[in-house]
Amino acid sequence: MATMTKQRTLVAPLVARILMSAIFLSTGIAKFADWSGTAAYMQSNGLPAVPVLLTAAAMIEIVGGLCLLLGLQARTAAMVLVLYLIPVTVVFHGFWSYTGMDRMIQTVNFMKNLAIMGGLCHVFAFGPGRISLDDRVRGEPREARPPLPAEPQEA
Repeated sequence: MATMTKQRTLVAPLVARILMSAIFLSTGIAKFADWSGTAAYMQSNGLPAVPVLLTAAAMIEIVGGLCLLLGLQARTAAMVLVLYLIPVTVVFHGFWSYTGMDRMIQTVNFMKNLAIMGGLCHVFAFGPGRISLDDRVRGEPREARPPLPAEPQEA
């Protein structure tokens, strides 16, 4: 049982980072793949300086997604992505401005972004886990690291 807990503690943060990074990498790449369509969508939402904001958005998503995936400067990347998602969520998923099915769709997108922000806050608070470049870069000998939690004993 203790081995299973240690494996979960090692693997779960990696899986979480992979799953969270997927959305940022795919949407960041999609922004470059359909630049004009994304720019038109941003303009339709009343954003100024679309070329600058679009470039910044794509770079934040791709670089942040890669850092999250690799566990490199993961805490910083997670916080940057949270701060990025706040205005994105309010501007593009303002469900309160819609009615009917559109309102439901935007509510779901709004809530999904909140869930993603929750996962990112977890990475910010607890780090990327042991299977990460941050863990390798620290240079701390493995013996000096705190032990992984033991399996709880049943009474």
